[in-house]
Amino acid sequence: MKLIERWRSFWAIEPCQENEAPLNHDEDPFDEPVVIEITDVIDLHSIPPKQVKEVVEEYLQQAYSKGFPVVRIIHGKGVGVQREMVRKILSRTPFVTTFYDAPAQAGGLGATIAELNSRVENKAD
Repeated sequence: MKLIERWRSFWAIEPCQENEAPLNHDEDPFDEPVVIEITDVIDLHSIPPKQVKEVVEEYLQQAYSKGFPVVRIIHGKGVGVQREMVRKILSRTPFVTTFYDAPAQAGGLGATIAELNSRVENKAD
């Protein structure tokens, strides 16, 4: 009997000592937006699924404005849900000329390569 009590004491949950209540599952712990450096590759593994669409759309805009001719979006292999979401976004983005599976050494089915139109500055600006 003492052994069981000892084991239970290891797993006992101690009350939170902080004054703030714990965050709900849908609350954002950051007061400010998280700034991610824009390169020609984005890995979506760390992005919550509910935010993938918004992140990919913003990433494409930023990559296009920086003049990247090609970007690689790493979405993972899984069952293909994120791949389809990414490709749907790419298909309706006007400055994306084409997209396709990455070569095996760059992620294969777990990543998509998108080619972007070259950015032409408006001379009237």
